[in-house]
Amino acid sequence: MAPAISSSSAKRLIRFSGSLRRTEAPRLPSSPLSPTPKKLKSMEEVMARARYAVVDQADYGSVSCEQCGSGDRPDELLLCDKCDKGFHMKCVRPIVVRVPIGSWLCPKCSDRRRVRSFSQKKIIDFFRIKKCCDKKDKFSSPLDTRKRRRRSGSLVLHKKRRRLLPYIPSEDPARRLKQMGCLASALTALQMEFSDDLTYMPRMAPRSANQAKFESGGMQVLSKEDTETLEQCRAMCKRGECPPLIVVFDSCEGFTVEADGQIKDMTFIAEYTGDVDYLKNREHDDCDSMMTLILATDPSKSLLVCPDKRGNIARFINGINNHTLATVFFQN
Repeated sequence: MAPAISSSSAKRLIRFSGSLRRTEAPRLPSSPLSPTPKKLKSMEEVMARARYAVVDQADYGSVSCEQCGSGDRPDELLLCDKCDKGFHMKCVRPIVVRVPIGSWLCPKCSDRRRVRSFSQKKIIDFFRIKKCCDKKDKFSSPLDTRKRRRRSGSLVLHKKRRRLLPYIPSEDPARRLKQMGCLASALTALQMEFSDDLTYMPRMAPRSANQAKFESGGMQVLSKEDTETLEQCRAMCKRGECPPLIVVFDSCEGFTVEADGQIKDMTFIAEYTGDVDYLKNREHDDCDSMMTLILATDPSKSLLVCPDKRGNIARFINGINNHTLATVFFQN
């Protein structure tokens, strides 16, 4: 909902049950065979399912933040569309990074379950893990499959030849199950579907729009060794061997990602996935985890990835708590 700046544009929501009052019919003498009367729902149950109607409110100038008690900074003051209470964007938990588009509910009224436990079978179905009947193929690093060459040249030249390393999943199956379970809980709390691929939905950018030739100035091409590392990590994800990461809920920043083991430098973690759309269609979108996919010479052809409906763990790595530069890889 828009911030409470002026009283002319402020609105309020009032609930109504939608039931009609009617005159009571005269009661007939009850017979032994008459059915037992139905139990009526309590007022709390009726009001919990009641719809809301929007009406104009005269003045919202006296609204203050429920957390800090101040009515200052009205441009950052949000009004809950259910309880009609005010909250500063930086006072509410988790914080709101930008003014939401449309209706907004405070954490108490949203009644959204942040934690949901998943059984092993549900985790396997959620991530669509493929069961391997044969012996697992043990992938080795592309650097291990080739004969190690003697280092030569300066240290600067050696750093330029650094390659991506595949992540090393946790050896304990129970630990990997916990890592996937916390990711499934976070995605479910945000009403998202798991997807390890870029998705192309109707009325959005088509697959044909995602071409490297549209990138202004050209696009970096992965080397053969890095491509093999990428394919290796994809194969491990399909087998349920996820990277050693765990999703936790922070009261201030929302869902964040922590390392659940040692991760070396230049280690591949995840591909950034989500719905591909034109940048012009998302100029006023309030999603806080959009990532640029293609910056075209023609601005109308620029693309971005929006993980608000579908995505993976990269959606939480790229959240509002990310203040450092990161290297992210995309696929067609």
